[in-house]
Amino acid sequence: MSVRFRSVVAAALALLATLIARPVAAHVDYVTEGSGDPIDAVTFTAEVLSDPFNAALFGGSGFLAVAGIAAYLWIRPTILDIVVLRKKLAGYGDLIPWMLRLAVGLPLVGAGFQGYLFAPTLSFDVGASPLFRLLFIGLGFFLLFGLGTRIASAVGLLTYAWVLVAVDPAVVLAMEYVPVLVALAVLGGGRPSADDMLLEVASTPGSYYGRIDPVHHLKSFLDDSMGPLRRYVPTVLRVGMGVSFVYLGLIQKLADPGSALLVVEKYGLTSVVPVDAGLWVVGAGMTEIAVGVALIAGFFTRGAAALSFVLFTTTLFGLPDDPVLAHVALFGMASAVFTLGSGPLAFDRWVGRPALDDDESVIPAD
Repeated sequence: MSVRFRSVVAAALALLATLIARPVAAHVDYVTEGSGDPIDAVTFTAEVLSDPFNAALFGGSGFLAVAGIAAYLWIRPTILDIVVLRKKLAGYGDLIPWMLRLAVGLPLVGAGFQGYLFAPTLSFDVGASPLFRLLFIGLGFFLLFGLGTRIASAVGLLTYAWVLVAVDPAVVLAMEYVPVLVALAVLGGGRPSADDMLLEVASTPGSYYGRIDPVHHLKSFLDDSMGPLRRYVPTVLRVGMGVSFVYLGLIQKLADPGSALLVVEKYGLTSVVPVDAGLWVVGAGMTEIAVGVALIAGFFTRGAAALSFVLFTTTLFGLPDDPVLAHVALFGMASAVFTLGSGPLAFDRWVGRPALDDDESVIPAD
């Protein structure tokens, strides 16, 4: 068996062990009613890992994951498939604004119709608050159509900040909206979008629309002004996604094992993989934290994004009452991060030998 083949097998085993050692990733509050019994987090984790079988499975999975990543980093520069994949993904950069608009536009429309403020746990009385309904539905449709994208993104960010400060800080559950809206405020609507179409019509000499449209020149000015910031969009997205994962793993699972155990019990996860319920919780929390830290650091970025996509997918299929719309923004971020890679300010720029130049993840201007 060649060294390269053994390395690929090790990477595959690491991924398999990681998936087995954790439950499906989810916002615990979205699928449970109320909180579980208060349990000291440190004591709980220590008791779970004091069991020899749990410790061996947990430690072995971690060792295989680290060994697999190390093997991949060693052989990556020599794999033609990886080089071709990265070149192909670099050509999708102009589609990122469209991906992100769908990722937040759909859940915002859903929030307006279903009556909640970003996170499904923050419901409001739609009948008593028609303005909230109109605000969220309007923002969602403007973003879906790509009409006034930067304005809609700014309003969305201000609305999120208002909910966080004045209504309920629990909206942090839906923190994934923030990096996506920031990215759209920098990128604009991209293509295809109403902004792009109207700009083309308004910029054509002799067009009737160009005579009445007072803002198309402003869009051109903003595109030029935001140009230097476009290269940092991959960084904003991967860091935002990483912070979301760390929050899910640390705050919603390791720091609140009682509620996480309710999820394990509710869906009978110990019958899916017959291990201790506590190991499900600890494995989930540590896996999500590891993925989040990797994304924040920009280390093994596309691998972490691909793994997170698998986690979201298994969540939606594994937890039938988990609200789909609540995860659309995370799906969109994962897709964008996988497409763009790490961007600047990342360990991926220093570890190994990049197959492409430093402009790989720069999103082209319209």
